[in-house]
Order: sequence, then structure tokens, then C-alpha cells
Amino acid sequence: MIGDLKEGGTFLLNAHWTAEQMNEMLPAEMKKALAVKKAKFYAIDAIGIAAKVGMGNRTNTIMQAAFFKLAQVIPYEAADEYMKAAAKKSYAKKGDAVVKKNWDAIDAAIDGLFEIPVPAEWANATSGAVAAEVPATEHFNTVIKPILAHNGDSLPVSAFNPAGIVPVGTTKFEKRGTAVNVPVWIPENCIQCNTCSLVCPHAAIRPILIANETEKPAAFITKDANLTPAEKGKYQFRIQVSPLDCTGCGSCVESCIAKVKALELKPLETQAVEATNWDFAMAQPVVKTGVSTTLVKGSQFLQPLFEFSGACAGCGETPYVKLVTQLFGDRMMIANATGCSSIYGGSAPTCPYTVNAEGHGPAWANSLFEDNAEFGFGMNLAITQRRAKLAEKVKALLAVEWASAEIKEAGQAWLDNMDDGKLSKEYGDKLVAACKDGIDLSGTPYEAEWIKNGKKCTCDACVAAEAVLADADLLTKKSVWIFGGDGWAYDIGYGGVDHVLAQGQDVNVLVLDTEVYSNTGGQSSKSTPTGSVARFAAAGKRTKKKDLGMMAMSYGYVYVASVALGTPANAAQLLKALHEAEAYKGPSLVIAYAPCINHGINMTKSQAEIKKAVEAGYWPLYRYNPALAEEGKNPFTLDSKDPTGSYRDFILGETRYASLQKQFPDVAEGLFAKAEEDAAVRLGNYKKMADK
Repeated sequence: MIGDLKEGGTFLLNAHWTAEQMNEMLPAEMKKALAVKKAKFYAIDAIGIAAKVGMGNRTNTIMQAAFFKLAQVIPYEAADEYMKAAAKKSYAKKGDAVVKKNWDAIDAAIDGLFEIPVPAEWANATSGAVAAEVPATEHFNTVIKPILAHNGDSLPVSAFNPAGIVPVGTTKFEKRGTAVNVPVWIPENCIQCNTCSLVCPHAAIRPILIANETEKPAAFITKDANLTPAEKGKYQFRIQVSPLDCTGCGSCVESCIAKVKALELKPLETQAVEATNWDFAMAQPVVKTGVSTTLVKGSQFLQPLFEFSGACAGCGETPYVKLVTQLFGDRMMIANATGCSSIYGGSAPTCPYTVNAEGHGPAWANSLFEDNAEFGFGMNLAITQRRAKLAEKVKALLAVEWASAEIKEAGQAWLDNMDDGKLSKEYGDKLVAACKDGIDLSGTPYEAEWIKNGKKCTCDACVAAEAVLADADLLTKKSVWIFGGDGWAYDIGYGGVDHVLAQGQDVNVLVLDTEVYSNTGGQSSKSTPTGSVARFAAAGKRTKKKDLGMMAMSYGYVYVASVALGTPANAAQLLKALHEAEAYKGPSLVIAYAPCINHGINMTKSQAEIKKAVEAGYWPLYRYNPALAEEGKNPFTLDSKDPTGSYRDFILGETRYASLQKQFPDVAEGLFAKAEEDAAVRLGNYKKMADK
């Protein structure tokens, strides 16, 4: 942090440590540099001040005030006036209370700023804080680590793969330690629902099962696992947190459904033992339980193959991405539209997508904003064509009369189930094993050659078996997913989305709907509802939200679901929809409601905000499954109940709506009434569809 500091320069650190604690908490090299450069050293607990004045975790105003006080680029009295005028101009539309909080933060910053004398002996410092070190890969140590230290320019071009391919699963080696407070599990209060794991945006809290006989560290506290009757008494259960990977958003604590909270937030520095416990937990085999993965509890015992991304703390999008990888990640291929999901999914130099113990995980790529649906469709076309050729090879193998009974049985079973994710893997593995066992050519015209060449030959069966083994990676049906936000799906990439859905092919589209262009500054999209304030709609959007789901349902052969988290009931509907969408032999579209910091809400309570949205009728939950129509049933199911909350109260709880009421009260009333009417009409249409 102080590499560019000039001699005699001023260094300001945001930290809650006292002057006495700095000697212990700063790294030796940092103390050396401060002393050698004769630096003026100041500290401020900006995070504590922000919490005290009601700014949440927003520290920019506080740090800005401290900068002007120390830098003296202009007299501080003038800077104080300018900052407060700028705060009023920037936040007046969000209400007087927000402006006052910023003014209070500016005043508190000066009171909280203090100088720390730099002892002369620091010039020879040899002790101090040491960064967390974890065993990592050679690629991480030689390529990623220098980039993280801002020394990437020192790397030669030859250090990088010319195809643009990077190793996966590297975020777990960063150990950023960015949280101030992290969740701590209270075993006696826990009801083992696993909701905390489901809602965690960063996969930093997970349920762990270990066999009763497993030796474990003394600090690794567990309780008897509550599983199926057949598994009763076999396993111990624990909720394990990775303190150095957690962002401290508190979503898990807020979402805990136990009568007495089973999680509480405590300072990061008090949880050092949990880093060791995490390492132990991650070394344990993933237990496959009898609890259905269509239930929240069962789904969360599956390994997330998306972890520790760079998404915002409390992100509303990443819990959906993480969940999809838990369900289908070991055979997923993902085409990702440019946007938030491509930034937290593919930021250099680390990769949050990872693999399981067998080395299987999602294959991920990002093309452009406007062509992602076509990009993903191309992936599917290639895989479909290659698997069709593999099927021909399997048929050729089965046609050889001396192919073994095991090969013929497994091969036919694979052909019959090649488009089933689970069964294609099961029978594919059996076919591979049978082919590797070889073919007994005793009594055939090839017996002599077979024996001479070490039980291998050039007969039709052996050649066909080798051809099947060469393409063994295609035996398991791939789960092709196309990810993106509403700016892509509703706007810039809509033509491609519509084209791909219309083709009738087996692809899955996941839309992470924040109702605004989240990644590029909060511009309005066709997903932005009436009355919402966004860039390019500063006086409230005047047109209603595009009903992407209804448009897709008009084809009649597209699986469509509108889903949300927020409550166990909502999560159950989400899990059902994801399983149905992936199993459907055709195109599927899943639209997921994702709260965003652009909404002007407390992201710690993002799941509670989803709950309110569903209860107010703002975000209806439904599933349209064409497979039911083939059975003579109504394909449309309305999963959300009649609204029990106030639509108006819900929207006015978010700054994107409340700011319109403050700035343009006359306009706001009309737009809010129109938005509420539009929502009622939409819900009425869905009810009619459900009643058919």
C-alpha cells in the first residue's frame, strides 16, 4: 500500500486498532517502509464511524474528509463546505436523512482522525502481522500472486496460455480477509435447515457432514446430524464458516429461521481458529445424503462449484449462480453475457468456478454483451453434434458380435438414456469400465493377433472400443446454461435470446434480474418497472416492465419460471423450477429476482427484501412446463399466493422509488398508481392462466 509513498509523505490507514496495537498488527515490511520514508502516519476507524452515524459500510465520505484534512490542498474550512454542498446535491433526492448522515460522517471523520508516531526502531522491524498462507498451485504462486500484488507487468507473455484458458478454483487461495465481522455458529440453536448456506453470496458458509468415527480437532464442534431415518446416527453435523473468504454481509444471520438465532456476527480477529477448522472441513469427503436435492437442506450438502467471487457483499445474484452449480455444476457449460455475472465470474487473475474431487466442474466462457445467447447456442450445437457421432460409435461397437456382454448391456443402456444427466453418467461410466477391461477374442478369427499383441488388436470391436474411450468425456450429458442480467436478456441481447428459445433445442437460460443495468452505473432497462428512478429515467420510468416470461410462454414449447429466494417456501419453488428446467428436453428460461445495491437498500437484508417483493405481489412466482401439456394438464402453475403485503409500502422502502416521491411528488403518485395497477393486471392474467 505504501510502495509509491514519497519520503516525508502522509499515509492514512482505515483501521480500528489503537496506536499501541499497530506494532503488532502491521507487517514488518510495512513498518520498515514507514520508518525509512520518515512518513507521517494517521489512522481512522472509518468503518466504526460509518456504523455509528448510520452509513452502514459506506466509508467513502469519511475517508474523503480525512484526506482533505491531511492533504490541505485547500483550507479545510472550505473543503468542509464544498463536501457538504456536494453531499446535498448528490443525495438530496434520497431524502434529508441521507444528507444528514453524510454531513455527520464528515464531522465525525475529523474527530476520529489521529496520528500515530512512527518509532525509529521500526526501520529494523522483523516482527508483525503475517498474511495468511495456504498451500496453492504453481500457477497461483508464479502468475496470480504477482498480479494480486500489482506486479503483473513483470510477468513475461509466455506465462499466459495463448488460448486464453486459465485454471479454475483459484479464488480459494486468496484469503482476502475483507470482513470486519464474520458469522459464528451457535450449535445448540441450529435446526439444521441449511438456509444460511443457500443465501450466502460467496459460498463462505457451508453445512458439513462427517462420519461419527472421524477424528476431528477439539475446536471442531459438531452435533448429531438430522438426516433420513436410514442415516440416523451415522453422521455429525456442523455449519462451517471460512472467515478469510467471508465478506461480512450478514445475509446468513438475517436469514436464519431458527427461533433463537443460530448465527451471530463477531470480529474477524476473534475467529482465527475457524480458518483451521475450514481447512479440516474442506479435506473431508462430500457426503451424499438421502435428503432430496429438491429441498433446501439436501441441496446445500452438495458442493458449490462457484465460490468466493468478487461480487458485492450481500449480492442478490450470486446465490442463484452458486445453487445452479451445486445441482448441475459437474457437467455444466456456461456462456456468460457481459455484465455483473461476467465480472464476478471471470475477473482476472483468479477464477471462482471450481471442480469437485473428481476434477469435474463448470466450463465457463464470456463472449460479448449482444451475442451471448447465440454463443451459448453454438456450444450446444457443437456438443449435440459430437455426441450424435459418439452414439454412432457406440452403435458400431454393439454391432460387433464378439463385443462382451458387459459392453453390450452398458452401451445399450447408455444409448437409451444418453439425454438424461444422471443416467448417462451412470451407464457411461459402466461402458468405459467395460471397454477398458478389454474384449475377449478367444475363438474368434482375431484370437492369434489378439494374444500376440498383448490382448489388443485391430478388429472391429477393439477399434470401436478405443474410439468410444477417446470421446469418453462426451458420455455424460452436458448441461448447457446461458447466464446474464436483465440489460442483456431484456434489451441488448433480447433478439438473440428470442432466437435461441425459438429453436426448440435443449438449452437453459438464467436471467439474473436486478431491473437495472447494475454493472454499468444503474441505467434503466426494459426490465425497470414503472416509477423506478434510474439513469436515463431520472424522473421515474414512464413505461411498464417488459414481461419477458409471458413473451417466452407464447411459444408454447419453452419452459419458463419466475423465481426468487427470500423464504424457505420461495426457495422450494426455486429448486423445483431449476430441476424441471434442466430436465426439460427443450429450451428453458428461468428469471430470478436479484436485489441490487442500485435499489438503494441495505444489502444485509437483501433476502428480506425479496420476501417483501413476493408478498406484495411485486414479483410473482410461477412455472410454465410444456411437458405437462403433453400429459393433458395445465402447463402453468402460479406458485405465489395472493399478496399479503402492501405494494406501495414495499416500493417506498427502496430509494429507487422513494427518491421519486421526494423530488417529483405529483408525478410519483401517478406513476406509483400505474405501477400498482400494472402489477395487479399481470397477476390477474397469471391467475386466469392457472385456472384453465
